[in-house]
Amino acid sequence: MKSLSRKLAYGIFAVAALVTGASAQAANERFVLISHAPDSDSWWNTIKTAIKEAGQHLSVTVEYRNPPTGDLADMARIVEQAAASNPNGIIVTIADFDVLQAPITNAVKKGIPVVTINSGTQEQSARLGALMHVGQPEYDAGFGAGKKAKDAGVKSFLCVNHYITNPASVERCKGFADALGTPLGNQMIDSGMDPSEVENKVAAYLKANPNTGGILTLGPNSAHPTIRALEKSQQAGKLFFGTFDLSPEIAKAITDGTINFAIDQQPYLQGYLPVMALTLNARYGVFPGNNINSGPGFVTKQNVALVRKLAGEYR
Repeated sequence: MKSLSRKLAYGIFAVAALVTGASAQAANERFVLISHAPDSDSWWNTIKTAIKEAGQHLSVTVEYRNPPTGDLADMARIVEQAAASNPNGIIVTIADFDVLQAPITNAVKKGIPVVTINSGTQEQSARLGALMHVGQPEYDAGFGAGKKAKDAGVKSFLCVNHYITNPASVERCKGFADALGTPLGNQMIDSGMDPSEVENKVAAYLKANPNTGGILTLGPNSAHPTIRALEKSQQAGKLFFGTFDLSPEIAKAITDGTINFAIDQQPYLQGYLPVMALTLNARYGVFPGNNINSGPGFVTKQNVALVRKLAGEYR
């Protein structure tokens, strides 16, 4: 998080204490957080924890909605339904700008405050008319991961993209390739989300490309099957392996030496801070003036013990 964003976040937390203690305030605010994640994506458990605790701390209602299978057309309909219910604010991911542009801008035109999180860019958020974006600059995060791989001598790699329809995921792979100074090309595969399919595709790629020096996965959905593929082929710990996001399995793999690092975009902040900001907006008409970069931060074997016990809940 940049210095300005960090100061801003601290300021929001300080104001939140006042909001929490305002017992005279009649708390009827209701917010809806809409993600693109399918029900099977465990990474979102941390955001669910964050909005639950934000709701309790601020005495507001926060509803979590998502397309069960990750279908973006379904997500667009959910945004429309949420707007029709007239909440005090909507928190939404920009999983695909083109698909979500109409329902999000329609919500804004209706006068509903919108905060975007996680996927998408700050520029896209502004084009949609959102008040703020809380997330991780995905290209920069991928580039930082690629620099670590380059320092380790990696020249060729595999990027396991389990959500290739999400432009942010491609940005992660592109940043990684650019840091290595190599074209992305067929080094990025569309793995899909089915665990067996991901594992088989990773195994097949590594068999067909035995000189692959490194692997980048984009979250638990692709990391967990990749771990299994490496273990079955007895390559665990032999290839440079970085991933985005945390889970108990990823933390264990870092401890065991199978994964070199995980990029933590601090999803708890992506859930908590928008609820806080929208509550301040609804109650007092005040709102932060800046976007917030929630990441990236690198979790390695040296510091994983600090976050391992919190993985899947707060980290």
